[in-house]
Amino acid sequence: MGKKFKSTRVYLQPDPIYHDKLVSQFINYIMLDGKKTVAQRIFYGAMEIIKKKYASDEIAKKSQDKSGKEAQYELKVFRAAVQNVKPLIEVRSKRIGGATYQVPMEVEKKRQITLALRWILAEARGKKGKSMTRCLADELSDAYKKQGKSITKRENVHKMAEANKAFAHFAS
Repeated sequence: MGKKFKSTRVYLQPDPIYHDKLVSQFINYIMLDGKKTVAQRIFYGAMEIIKKKYASDEIAKKSQDKSGKEAQYELKVFRAAVQNVKPLIEVRSKRIGGATYQVPMEVEKKRQITLALRWILAEARGKKGKSMTRCLADELSDAYKKQGKSITKRENVHKMAEANKAFAHFAS
């Protein structure tokens, strides 16, 4: 990269409702063809579905702060879902002496979040028969409960890394 390159992460503004940069980043991932309002409608609709789904859950009871005001527990569900999907280790191809090895390597924090958001969104988009809002809410809910396809994807990546642990000494 040249000297003048600045990551778009520098310019990322918090979203208008939750005032959270992670939410803003996820909305940008949802966005297609520059239609940000459509992406926001999808995400906030999914948050409303999660809010209704977990209204009587223990999260809602625990999320009341000292002033008695109810905190935004749907945001806590979202953050926990992303945390549950984040991979700790992944395999990368490395060519050594004419052979290509799958070398397990630790994943940087930024990449962990990026992969988690990408996997959740990909699995939500892969579901058919329901609206994107409903699919996203279901996938986030499943990820929060440590179930679903995005968690399966994470486990498969970890299994690949475990299977190729013999090549870990090639990591540099």
